[in-house]
Amino acid sequence: MDIKRRNAWFQIRYGIISFYTFASITKIMDFQIQYITPDIKLSTYDDRLFKTETVFEFHMLVWFISGETKIIQADKTYVFKAGDIFLIPRNHLATIINYPKDGLPHKAVVMHLTTERLKQFYASVEVKHKIFSRESKIHSFQGHPLLKSCLASLIPYFEMKGPFPENIASLKIIEAISILREIDKDIDNVLTDFEEPGKIDLVGFMEKNYMFNMSLEKFGYLTGRSLSTFNRDFRKVFQTTPQRWLTRKRLELAYYYLKEKQKRPSDVFLEVGFEDLSHFSYAFKKQFGLVPSALS
Repeated sequence: MDIKRRNAWFQIRYGIISFYTFASITKIMDFQIQYITPDIKLSTYDDRLFKTETVFEFHMLVWFISGETKIIQADKTYVFKAGDIFLIPRNHLATIINYPKDGLPHKAVVMHLTTERLKQFYASVEVKHKIFSRESKIHSFQGHPLLKSCLASLIPYFEMKGPFPENIASLKIIEAISILREIDKDIDNVLTDFEEPGKIDLVGFMEKNYMFNMSLEKFGYLTGRSLSTFNRDFRKVFQTTPQRWLTRKRLELAYYYLKEKQKRPSDVFLEVGFEDLSHFSYAFKKQFGLVPSALS
């Protein structure tokens, strides 16, 4: 890979550039994203797998055309296949691993339900029995025909030349929100929660989410802290640095998966927050005195 492509990939992989900027990069490492508007995209991935830890700024409505995705949250793991439709709530940590499958690329239509657009929609809608639960679960709609029809109708627009009319994009997003409200009576509790994360219990949050390989800035944001406050509070309660604590906790979880669950090292390192197998193996041997494969 040349320097320009490598630098662009680094920026995308670590969240330095926005999703919309990504649209100008047509293909990197066999990963392509095509936008018809900043809120509607078609993603295609042809390589072995693509893995990222992320916190979405907006709710993401996804329809899988082909391939498979594993989404790992603190308390549950989801596997989605071709035809599935689901909603990922904003401001919740998740590890996402995308795979091509059955000789077909990983391909999906994705719609961002932004806070601004949702506020506009709900300004004229009466919501009853609103209960904010801040739930992190992913909402699955099992390939619901109404949602599938709405999202599938976007496919021809990706083949158009020239800008996609904003008024049509707005109508499509409004249609999707309206369908969600029709088929899930509790979805208003998710879509109308416009609050940003407030300061929360640091110990409880980190014990639940340490396996996500996010930046310390992101951890700070999700716990309602600036980076400096996060580091100060962390050292106070854990008596060590965040990075040392995170590495130890991830390795302990990996040890459990290998010994008790008999998982393979090639599967474990992704699920516990490491970027590559060689670094994971090195860190594991340094902590436990044996290579990961000795336990599996």
